[in-house]
Amino acid sequence: MALVTVKPTRVDVAVADEISAHVSPGVEHAAQTLTWGADEHLLLAVSIAGWLYAHSRRPQAKPIANHLLAVSVVTTVLPHILKSVFDQTRPDRLTVRGHLRGIPRSGRARDAFPSGHATHMGALASAAGMLPSGRRHLARGLAVGLSLTRIALLAHWTSDVLAGFALGVTVERLLRPLTLRRPRRDRRLQ
Repeated sequence: MALVTVKPTRVDVAVADEISAHVSPGVEHAAQTLTWGADEHLLLAVSIAGWLYAHSRRPQAKPIANHLLAVSVVTTVLPHILKSVFDQTRPDRLTVRGHLRGIPRSGRARDAFPSGHATHMGALASAAGMLPSGRRHLARGLAVGLSLTRIALLAHWTSDVLAGFALGVTVERLLRPLTLRRPRRDRRLQ
């Protein structure tokens, strides 16, 4: 049983109403396909594969692989914990018109806040700060685009996606000092 009920804002409702009124099955199908790029199962599997590869073939990449795996695990678990605390109905449960235009049903009806997909994407966007400029911009654009699919599918309110994205950025930044710190030399050995 959730402890806190979260109500959508007026902006949330206005955005969802516009999507419901103007969505097309083609757009929804594309968004439904793209949203898999931010799925926790896929991202966790990719981070585990990257971690295994780094530890067996690229020792210089171990710290980054450790960091990305830790971020993936935390951003997989944390939204589930928060969804048990916060209760919010998904916008797709509040539209008939949207379903007639191609909006699918997503997830559990009262698990809108925060968006887990956006949490992963916020962490990715933050971690992209360690990449060279061109790759950084590409990764951040991809992260924002994949997060927006959750709004287009009416799986989440706009505020759920913004909160999830901010949560992901925060998790990644908080884990950096723990996972990417440089080992201190033992001064007694010098």
